Amino acid sequence: MPKPLIALGCEGSANKLGIGIISHDPITGQSSVLSNIRHTFVSPPGTGFLPKDTARHHRSFFAQIARRALSEAGITDPSAQLSCVCYTKGPGMGAPLQSVAVAARTLSLLWGGLPLVGVNHCVGHIEMGREITGAQNPVVLYVSGGNTQVIAYAERRYRIFGETLDIAVGNCLDRFARTLDISNDPAPGYNIELLARRRGRLLDLPYAVKGMDCSFSGILSAADLLAAQMREQDAKVARGEEVSEEDRITPEDLCFSLQETVFAMLVEITERAMAHVGSNQVLIVGGVGCNERLQEMMGQMAKERGGSVYATDERFCIDNGIMIAHAGLLAYRTGFRTPLEESTCTQRFRTDEVYVKWRD
Repeated sequence: MPKPLIALGCEGSANKLGIGIISHDPITGQSSVLSNIRHTFVSPPGTGFLPKDTARHHRSFFAQIARRALSEAGITDPSAQLSCVCYTKGPGMGAPLQSVAVAARTLSLLWGGLPLVGVNHCVGHIEMGREITGAQNPVVLYVSGGNTQVIAYAERRYRIFGETLDIAVGNCLDRFARTLDISNDPAPGYNIELLARRRGRLLDLPYAVKGMDCSFSGILSAADLLAAQMREQDAKVARGEEVSEEDRITPEDLCFSLQETVFAMLVEITERAMAHVGSNQVLIVGGVGCNERLQEMMGQMAKERGGSVYATDERFCIDNGIMIAHAGLLAYRTGFRTPLEESTCTQRFRTDEVYVKWRD
């Protein structure tokens, strides 16, 4: 019997450094996750993560995370047991991407010239989501800190039907967390979700949908203005001045209102794409896809259409190495290789640039 194909995947497009190892049965195509290790760079409250600091984090922890992934997977002789080394080619932050690409090239050379496979980060999310959930041909809502896209597969490409016109929805949430000095541990978006669950008042925020595209920068600016108004109210209360409870704005109000507004926009453009392609399945991928309120709202919409929603938990929703290993191994099995001299990375690598040879 032919031996299983095994790939090691390296992800580092943002503040998560992930290394995962996956096995594919060459006959059935079934996959087995052998290890999925991740380490997150967490910046102080009120700050974001800078490319140089994030890249330094990835360089500092790469060897440690790689050893853990190999140990957990039972890989003792990588040059003999692994089929290829996969890495995130893009999109993402330049310096972190470069750090992980260099590390992946080093592993390839260290292990006797194992083939390299450069992977599109977004396609990695999609293929891992399809594998874990079993969704066959869904409309994909890809929502993360760096990307917001509505995608459907057609003719060997993942076609982008709608996307953000400015900042990504995850970036909108992360930046608002900085406005409120919310902790970045374990993630700013998750901490906003916890505050929003307390269900404050629904405040009026701009709603910016243009066809199948969204805009989030204006909503963020409006939320920032309300946050400034909240701080002024807090200062008045501290001085002993009266502020009516009816007018008083709380962090719970702000987080609840921001989530409800941006998620309603995402549901609208996803439903429009479903109608356009005739699909009744929605697959939510990317870090923001972990949000239970987004899943609930999308589920209500899909149910009304007689459809269903598929989503994964934080192991596979949040950036991870296993999704890069999986998508890379799918490409490897169709004959795709990334020559060493072409093993670069790019911050702007569109989802629809990838030729998806492994799908009919």
